[in-house]
Amino acid sequence: MYKYFLIILCFSVFELQAQIKNQEFKLMLDSLYEHRVPLISVEDLIKLNKKEVYILDTREEEEFNVSHIKNARHVGYFWFDMRSVYDIPMSATIALYCSVGMRSEKIGKKLLEAGYKNVYNLYGSLFEWVNQGKPVYKKNGVQTSEIHTYSESWSRWLSRGTKVN
Repeated sequence: MYKYFLIILCFSVFELQAQIKNQEFKLMLDSLYEHRVPLISVEDLIKLNKKEVYILDTREEEEFNVSHIKNARHVGYFWFDMRSVYDIPMSATIALYCSVGMRSEKIGKKLLEAGYKNVYNLYGSLFEWVNQGKPVYKKNGVQTSEIHTYSESWSRWLSRGTKVN
């Protein structure tokens, strides 16, 4: 099954860039990422979500509480601690996200260095998830249109939803 997933992922890497409609956003993402953590598209994450996948939100708690991907686990960035993932098997599939993918890539790098095998960074992260019209939820589980944009300058990359700073 893992080999099958890798084959699909290899083909979908080329599709990652095609999914971003805003070419400026795509260029920014490609220059921002260190490319040390494999990327996963929104579409591939949705396919994986039907199977066992751990979705980790690497934003700060304030951002997570505004909205997050359904069933995501908040692990944070600034105060990230490996103890927050102690119960996740080393062979599990893990998808990480933040606002645009920079913080999640750094946490992904830590997980790979710790021995986790199947770690992926969501290309475009939560902003791309929302830009593609996918739902997000408040802490209480209610669907929302609100998205914490991290800062005024980052909010320009969000084309849908209600921006919250």
